[in-house]
Amino acid sequence: MNKYLLIPVLCVFLYSPSIAQMNSKVPFKIIFNSKYEVAGKKFAVKDLGFPDKWDRYNFLVLELRPSSPQRFQIGFNTNWGYDELRIMPYAVGAWARLAVPLRLYREKPRPSHDLASLNNIPGNMGWFNLGDAERGPLNGVDSISFRMYAPIGNPTIEIRAISLTEEDPGDVYLGTKPLIDKLGQWNLGDYQGKAHSLTELKSAWAKEDKTIKPGNFNYSKYGGYLNTQVKATGYFRTQKIDGKWWFVDPEGHLFLSVGADCISAGSGTQTKMVDNRKGVYEELPPKEIGSRKDNNSYGIWNQLRRYGDNWSEKSKEMVIKRMDAWGVNTIANWSDIDIIRMNQKPFMLQLRNLETNMGVMGLPNVYAPGFAENVEKSVREQVESFKENPWLIGWFTGNEPAWIGQEIRLSNLVQEKGDEYFKKAINDYLAQGDTPKRREQFAYQTLRIFLVTVDKALKKYDPKHLHIGSRFGGDKAPADEILDICKDVYDVYSFNSYSLTPKKEYMDYIMNRIDLPMIIGEFHFGTVDRGMAQSLWQVDDQKERGVAYRYYAENGYTHPALIGTAYFQWGDQPNTGRSSDGENYNCGIVDVTDQPYTDQVEAMIETAKRLYKIHAGELEPVTKTPKRAKGYGAVPDGLNW
Repeated sequence: MNKYLLIPVLCVFLYSPSIAQMNSKVPFKIIFNSKYEVAGKKFAVKDLGFPDKWDRYNFLVLELRPSSPQRFQIGFNTNWGYDELRIMPYAVGAWARLAVPLRLYREKPRPSHDLASLNNIPGNMGWFNLGDAERGPLNGVDSISFRMYAPIGNPTIEIRAISLTEEDPGDVYLGTKPLIDKLGQWNLGDYQGKAHSLTELKSAWAKEDKTIKPGNFNYSKYGGYLNTQVKATGYFRTQKIDGKWWFVDPEGHLFLSVGADCISAGSGTQTKMVDNRKGVYEELPPKEIGSRKDNNSYGIWNQLRRYGDNWSEKSKEMVIKRMDAWGVNTIANWSDIDIIRMNQKPFMLQLRNLETNMGVMGLPNVYAPGFAENVEKSVREQVESFKENPWLIGWFTGNEPAWIGQEIRLSNLVQEKGDEYFKKAINDYLAQGDTPKRREQFAYQTLRIFLVTVDKALKKYDPKHLHIGSRFGGDKAPADEILDICKDVYDVYSFNSYSLTPKKEYMDYIMNRIDLPMIIGEFHFGTVDRGMAQSLWQVDDQKERGVAYRYYAENGYTHPALIGTAYFQWGDQPNTGRSSDGENYNCGIVDVTDQPYTDQVEAMIETAKRLYKIHAGELEPVTKTPKRAKGYGAVPDGLNW
C-alpha cells in the first residue's frame, strides 16, 4: 500500500493564454500519514493541464482547506533540479485562497539583516519560509509535490482549485465563520485550556490570583544561588571556577541566567495585518488601549478585561509574580522596557542604531565618513540611563547576522548595492587579489572594525556591564576568523540554538577555540492544537512541550561553558501572524488569553530547582526525550514517491 495517500476525484482542466487553471466540483484531499517521517503526494503537471514552462507566470494560486496549521512544503521538479517552499497556513479548518509567489522559487532570499527577515515572507492567509533550497528558473516543470515532515494526527489538505496566474489575485478568507474569536483564540476548533467565554476566563484568572506564590529556588535578591559566595563587585560578571564558567551576581553569588525572551503583558496582530482580512476576526480589539495605539492586540485587550483601567500596572506586577513562581530569573531580549525598568529582575538589552541600516545584510558600512563617531554617540545615548544599574547583565550587539556563511554573496552585494565608500573599500581590498578567500577576508575585516568600534564605546561609557555578543544563528559555528574577533571583544559568546538539546560539538568547538562562557539567546518547542504553527521545533502535544524543555535545558547546562538560556518566547505569537514577517508560532509560556501553559510551566519549575547542581556536576540531567520531536530543517529526500 502506498504510504502517500490521496483521495482522487474527477476534475475538469481549463487552459487559456492568460491563465492555466484546474477546477473541480468536488475537492480532493491529501492525507499526510503520521506513521511516516515524510508524507504527501506528487502530481504530474500534465495531469493538471499545466504547461511545463512557467516563465510567464508569477503566482501559484490555491483554494485550500487545511485541517492543521502544521507547515507543509510545495515543491517542483524542474529541468535543473528540485525546489520547494515551506507554507504555514492561517485559515485552519476553513477555505481560503492563497497566492504563492513564484519568485520565491526563482530568486535567492532578498538581502536582509537577520535570519528571520531574510527567510520569512508574510501573507494574509499564511506565511512562507524559504529554507535552504536552491533557486532557479521554473522551466521543464515535471511535477508538483505537497509533503509534510513528521505530520501530527494524520492532517489533511483539501484543494478545490489550483491555477497559475500572471497577476496577484490576492489572498482571501473564504470561510463562513470567523477564524479568530473575540478573545483572540482559534475559533474553528476546541482544545484543552480554551476559554469558551469571558466568564470562564475570569474564573481561571481569579484562580491564578489566589494560588500564585514564589517558588523555592534558593535564589538571592538578584537570582544567584544563596549557597555560594565569591567576590562581589556590585555588578554582573563572569568567573571560571574549577573548569566551569558562571555568571556572578552583584552580591557575589554564582548565577545561571534562566530567562525568557519578549516578556511583556500581551501580544496581538497589528492594524496593517488586518485591513485585508475580511471575515477573519469575530471582533477586533480597540485600536487604542491606554498608551498602546494601532496594534489591535488581543493580548492587551485581555489584560484590560482582567484588570480594568489599571491593567498596565497590574499586568506588570503579574509578570514579576510569575517569574518568582516559575524560577525565571532573567528578562531576556526583546522584552518590555517598562517591565525592565521596574528593576526587580536581571535583564539583558540589545544595542540598536549601530549603523547597520547603512550596510549590507546587516554588516555596517564601517568605511563611511563619521561611522565611528556615530556609533560612539549611539552607544553613549543608549547606555546613559543604565550604566549604574546593577540589574543589567549586559549588552547584545546584534541578532543572527544574516551574512554569516554567505560571505561571498555579501561581497558581491557590497559591490552591487553598497555606497561609494563601501564599494571603494572592497574594490581596493580586492585589487590586491580577487579570490573567494579574499572576499571572505574582507567581510571579516569589516566585522572586526565594527565590533571593535562598538566594544571601545561600551568600555568607555559603560565599563561595568558585560558585552554579551551577537546571538549567532544557524547550526554551524562561525568561521575561525569570526571566533577570533569574538574572543577579542566579547565577555560572553551568545548564540541561538533551535534543536533537541544544545549541540555539544558546537559548544566544545567554541570553548576550545576561544574559551568564553556562553549563553543561548533563543530556543523553543511548539505544537499544532491551537491553530498556530508548531514553532521551529515541533512536538506532538502540550505535555511534550514540557518534556522537551526539561531535556533541552538540563542537558545543555551540563556543559561547563553554558551559563544562560532564554526561552523564545513569553507569549504565543498571534494566530494570524506577527506583522514583521508573519510568524505565528505556538511557542509561548502564556497564551493570548493570559493563561499559562501548565505543562510548560511545571517543567520550567522543576528544571530551575535542579540547574545549579546539574551545572556543578552534582546531579545528572533528565534522560526522557519528547516523542517525535522534529526540527525545522529541510525534510529528508522523499522524491521517489
